[in-house]
Amino acid sequence: MSAVPSPVPAPDLAAIKARQQAVWSTGDYAAIGTTLQIVGENLCEALDLRAGSRVLDVAAGNGNATLAAARRFCEVVSTDYVATWLASGRARAEAEGLSVRFQEADAEDLPFADASFDVVLSTFGVMFTPAQERAAAELARVCRPGGKIGLANWTPDGFIGQLFKIIGRYAPPAAGLQSPLLWGTRARLDALFGRAAKTIRAEPRYFTFRYRSPEHWVEVFRAWYGPVNKLYAALDATKQDELTRDILALIARGNRAGDGCMVLPAEYLEVVIERR
Repeated sequence: MSAVPSPVPAPDLAAIKARQQAVWSTGDYAAIGTTLQIVGENLCEALDLRAGSRVLDVAAGNGNATLAAARRFCEVVSTDYVATWLASGRARAEAEGLSVRFQEADAEDLPFADASFDVVLSTFGVMFTPAQERAAAELARVCRPGGKIGLANWTPDGFIGQLFKIIGRYAPPAAGLQSPLLWGTRARLDALFGRAAKTIRAEPRYFTFRYRSPEHWVEVFRAWYGPVNKLYAALDATKQDELTRDILALIARGNRAGDGCMVLPAEYLEVVIERR
């Protein structure tokens, strides 16, 4: 008789979230996040934001979508569970003279009443929550009927999706945990939001990473991007060199610059959901 495989234990989501928070708090995401500003601007245009709209930015990081919405004269609340990122977003808003309310909050347990917002946003943020169904339900709950949910999510086959697959080879994710890259697929969006959505539009878009060289990209992400920073710190020198070679090989496959620079389009999914 063949052995019956043991069931995979349910992941400890609270412990995973605590570890994630520690990972994302390392480095300085703002050094990376500010380069992605155009994604927030484009998402706000895709949502056709109107002045005066009540907007919530969830897992806002250092506030790219937050600032984009505030520049369109919306009433914006910016949330994240990493306080230093909110402080960075607040400094950016103050520098531009923009009125934004910043509030520490967990994307899986938003401290707002039902139907509090006309628009709910998240750019490369909520996709990393460990309890995906709970986070999606929270986005839908706080968005009013007829309102919109706007997302920008990295795709599994794009550059960042492939980067996280490399990271997973060196530091496998917890057993039973669903990949954040599923948020970059239409099938997963339908599963997460189908009951709450009147319509879901998901279009592939590209953000182009522009750096002095592939090595410069590795240097910046190793220093400032939490998941890459933590991974390098956990590896010995030999494994660090192997990781660098793997990342540079990935960059070489997508780099369209021929002058030594890095110009690499990274696919993401731009999502606009109309709340039922």
